[in-house]
Amino acid sequence: MKRIDKYEGLYGERAPKPETGYLYSELLCTRSREYDWYIEPHVHPALYQLFFVEIGHFTFFEADRQRRLAAPCLILIPPMALHGFDYESKADGHILTLSDVMVDTLFPGETLTPMLTGIRCFNDFSGPYTATAIQALMQAVGIELFNDQPEKQLMLRACLQQLFLAVYRMWQYSQQTATQSDNHSLGYFRKFQQRIREAGTTQSIAALAKELGITPVHLNRICKEVAGRSAGQLVQDHLLEEAKKYLRYTSYSISEIAYLLNFEYPNYFARFFRKHTGMTPGAFREHQA
Repeated sequence: MKRIDKYEGLYGERAPKPETGYLYSELLCTRSREYDWYIEPHVHPALYQLFFVEIGHFTFFEADRQRRLAAPCLILIPPMALHGFDYESKADGHILTLSDVMVDTLFPGETLTPMLTGIRCFNDFSGPYTATAIQALMQAVGIELFNDQPEKQLMLRACLQQLFLAVYRMWQYSQQTATQSDNHSLGYFRKFQQRIREAGTTQSIAALAKELGITPVHLNRICKEVAGRSAGQLVQDHLLEEAKKYLRYTSYSISEIAYLLNFEYPNYFARFFRKHTGMTPGAFREHQA
C-alpha cells in the first residue's frame, strides 16, 4: 500500500506546522511546473486550500474517485482531505492556502461548517457568481497580501470573508439546484409509474418518454437514479407482477393471460415468465394453489 504524504505546509515542503495566522497565495503554474504538472495525492493536516483553475484541463484525484475537469473550476479542500492533480502543461490559475485556525477566526459561528466538511468542486458559474467574479476575489487577496497598505490585516480579513462567503453562496446554490433536480426527477418517475399502470406494455419506452416530454435516455437516467433499474426493467417488473396476479387470483388460461398482457403468442409469455422466475406459468400457478 502506497504511503500518503502529509504536508504541514505547502506541497513538497517539509516545513514545520505553520503559524495560526498562516496565509499564502501563489500562481498555480509556479509549483506545478516544478513537479512536471503532476501533484501526488496528499493531505494537509491543518490547512484549507482554494484552487481556482482559470486555464486548461486536469484530472483531480480524491480519496474515492478521480474526475476529469476543465477551467474555469473552483475547488475548496479542507484539512486532511486527500487530493492530487494531473494538469495539462498549459493550465494556470491561483491557489490560496490558509490555516484552519484562521478560518475559524474569520467565521467563529457554524454558518460555514456544513460546507467545510468535505471537498467542494464548482464548475458551473451560472449561479450567484461568475468565474470572473471569483477570479477577482482570489486576486484581491493576493494583491493585499503582497502589498503593504494601511490597515492591511483588516483588509485581508474583509477580502477573505468576502471570498469564503461567495464560495458558501455558490455551494448553497448548488445544493438547492440539486434538490430541485431531484424533485423534478421524482415527479417524472411517478408519472412514468402511472403510465405503466395505465398502458402496460402497449407503449414503447420511447413513446412513454415522449408523453413525459423527455428523451428515452433522460427517462432511463431518472429510473436508475430513483429505483436503480432502467425504464425497460421497470416495465418488465410491472408486467411480471401483473402476470403473477392473474395466475394467483383468476382462472384465466395461460393463453388468455398472455393475450391480456399483450404478448403476441402464449409461448412468448411462457418464455418471458420462466426467464424471470425460473418457473413456467403453469408450475407457478400450481405452486400457489
